Amino acid sequence: MNTLAKQIEHLNQELSSQLPQEILNAFGKSIEDLKTKRIEENSIQIGDQMPEFSLPNALGKIINSEDILKNGKMILAFYRGSWCPYCNLELKFLQDNLSRIKDKGATLMAVSPQRPDYSLSMTEKNNLEFEVLTDVDNNFAEKLGIAFQLQDFVLSYYKNLGIHLSDFNKNNDNTLPVPVVFVVDKNNVITYKFLDVNYMNRVDVEELIQAL
Repeated sequence: MNTLAKQIEHLNQELSSQLPQEILNAFGKSIEDLKTKRIEENSIQIGDQMPEFSLPNALGKIINSEDILKNGKMILAFYRGSWCPYCNLELKFLQDNLSRIKDKGATLMAVSPQRPDYSLSMTEKNNLEFEVLTDVDNNFAEKLGIAFQLQDFVLSYYKNLGIHLSDFNKNNDNTLPVPVVFVVDKNNVITYKFLDVNYMNRVDVEELIQAL
């Protein structure tokens, strides 16, 4: 088991001891429902062209994929938001391995629908040294086929935990991206993809680096 997987296993144990079974059951039902959507099969695939994008970073500066790819490969890590403990673990782990990623000539960027001010506070809190971009209204994630609407039956539990997606994302559609990690080569072709609708399962960073 890799180091990130061990951290996630520990997080799962913590949450299982802290959260009521009713909430855990709702989260599990949400994941099972997502599996029926066949997002992995219906989303953009390895060998496909990654659509070009222009997205704001945490400071509001527009980042263009075309400019990034001039320097080599690009890693896009889609995450749900800074409110998600699993996403935070993954982003911290990617930060810990950033020098290895750069040594391979790749540029790492994280993408979520949350507003830039939340991304900025997350970047500062976790000392992230890579760009954290905002996909307004999940428009880019929709293009890639990785966006979904959080089910009504689980939404109330999120709110009870203090997670108000309308505040984070500045809209009321409760849409999120499935956590996905892509590697895109300088020709804009996807050469690696990790997607799991179970947000508790995250990329194997060793596998990711080998794919660069």
